[in-house]
Amino acid sequence: MAHDLDTALTGISGILVTPYDDEGDIAPERLSPIIDRALAAGVHIPVVNGNTGEFYALATDEAIIMAQNVVQMVGDRAPVLAGVGRGIRDACRLARASADAGATALMIHQPPDPFVAPRGTVDYVKAVSDASGGLPMMLYLRNDAIGTKAIADLCALPGVKGVKWATPNPLKLAEARAACDPSIVWVGGLAEVWAPPLYAVGARGFTSGLINVWPERSVAIHTALDGGDYETANALIRDMRDFEDIRAEELNGTNVTGVKAALQALGQDCGSTRPPAAWPLTDTQQGKLTRFLTVNGLI
Repeated sequence: MAHDLDTALTGISGILVTPYDDEGDIAPERLSPIIDRALAAGVHIPVVNGNTGEFYALATDEAIIMAQNVVQMVGDRAPVLAGVGRGIRDACRLARASADAGATALMIHQPPDPFVAPRGTVDYVKAVSDASGGLPMMLYLRNDAIGTKAIADLCALPGVKGVKWATPNPLKLAEARAACDPSIVWVGGLAEVWAPPLYAVGARGFTSGLINVWPERSVAIHTALDGGDYETANALIRDMRDFEDIRAEELNGTNVTGVKAALQALGQDCGSTRPPAAWPLTDTQQGKLTRFLTVNGLI
């Protein structure tokens, strides 16, 4: 089944966790019920090898296996966005493998190298595109300090469909949108909590780790925002804010920890997180999480 990628990208990009078994090895089969629930709820585009998937804790071989398995599990129900990144050789290898697995498009992690030139990033994205055979690409922007011109140069590259904007700077997003081709899709990359202010300056859709735990709430928030109903969207966000607050603790080091702890509580154990993420939650954090899950009828 062919999917309209542009439309899917303006929906919810559901960032899937990477499950581990009791020995700490990847266990992709544990994702199956999570994917099924998310797609049944209406999540538009599953994302494998994103940050909620602990991308930087995975070996490249593991990331390849995750991409292959997620594409197979999703089947023809939705497009799949596959994250690629790290050093250029690893990024190109993963891009090629993701394309071979049948991924619909690539999400290009912004290079975390301490020495990144804007024009070097252009070369990086070009190389990844070539390695994939020209799959459509979403740029994942976590640092807007590269400036509007650099963002526009990246968005002008062939194959770039849009940007997942993951910085809390709506005005810079508005400036970047104005500098780029109107066909570029701008996605809120800071999950549900930041979706309303980013929507207000033209972003559409948002990334979500909540979909692993409560996809129905994510879809309800998206529906409200898509209809311009900010009041309902903000009310729905208030009721899930405690979950995101837990994930933001310890310099965001409990981001995936909160999701995996919630999955354990729901009976869908996906293992622990890998260092340097925190594991487990502290007693205080776990208490907050249990209250959140109980109050919202999730357990």
